[in-house]
Amino acid sequence: MEFFQKAKTVRLRNRHEKYLVAEEDEESVTQERNGSSKAARWIVEFIQDGNFIRLKSCYGKYLTASNAPFLLGMTGNKVLQTLPRRLDSSIEWEPIKDGLHVKLKTRYGNFLRANGGLPPWRNSVTHDIPHRTATQDWILWDVDVLEIQVHADSPKPRVDEVVVHPISEPSSPRKGSNLSKNYMKLESSGSFVNSTHKAVDGRMIYYTIADDNGNVEDGIEGECFNFKGNGVYELTHKLEEETGLEDIIVCTQSPLNGKLYPLKLQLPPNNTTMHVVVVPSSSRAGRGFTKPDSQ
Repeated sequence: MEFFQKAKTVRLRNRHEKYLVAEEDEESVTQERNGSSKAARWIVEFIQDGNFIRLKSCYGKYLTASNAPFLLGMTGNKVLQTLPRRLDSSIEWEPIKDGLHVKLKTRYGNFLRANGGLPPWRNSVTHDIPHRTATQDWILWDVDVLEIQVHADSPKPRVDEVVVHPISEPSSPRKGSNLSKNYMKLESSGSFVNSTHKAVDGRMIYYTIADDNGNVEDGIEGECFNFKGNGVYELTHKLEEETGLEDIIVCTQSPLNGKLYPLKLQLPPNNTTMHVVVVPSSSRAGRGFTKPDSQ
């Protein structure tokens, strides 16, 4: 609960470096990289009974753990925006600290999960209990406090005395974005441990997933994330987390002939932005490669 103490409005960022957002249809909940939009802002409501909270979207609806399966025959139920006539347990979430992160648990033991991998899983949000090691981190969230609770009967605190808990560096606001005045005030005062004006460490990795024959659709930039490691083994593990795939080969594509070449041991120096192709080892193309040795 400490991540939400005195919080009025927050953003939630997952391990895919994406934010929990309320879609314009006022029903769906997904994840996207733009954290400056109003759709990424959630109002925190505290429940007097226990350590549970409610999260209300910019459309006035609550983050809800529904009973509807995301895909028939698969684990994981839909997370929606709803406004029930009676505020019930489906809109109540228990924040559980996990190191420097937080997990949001339903009354029934499931966790808010940001899915990765191929469509339709990509960018979806469900509530579930992860069983695979590669997806354990998908239930971890970072909390950025945008506004704080100020009670009328208490003196207004100085902004630089407010304890806030941004777990990691938030994305820089896009030019012209409409962030709240409170957030900009907090940010400019230095209350955030990691200022948005600080240069981001690491390099950007853009990736696409090859088909069975190793082909990649032209003109597709793919998904991206910030990567702070140096070795191919680390990058391979990170991409397995991002895609939800196991036993993959990370390749680069020659701009001359379009052929794929597996990466070896070290990445290019100076944190150069990279475009890579993910090839499942079990695919026809993957069986023709030799995986690099682990470090």
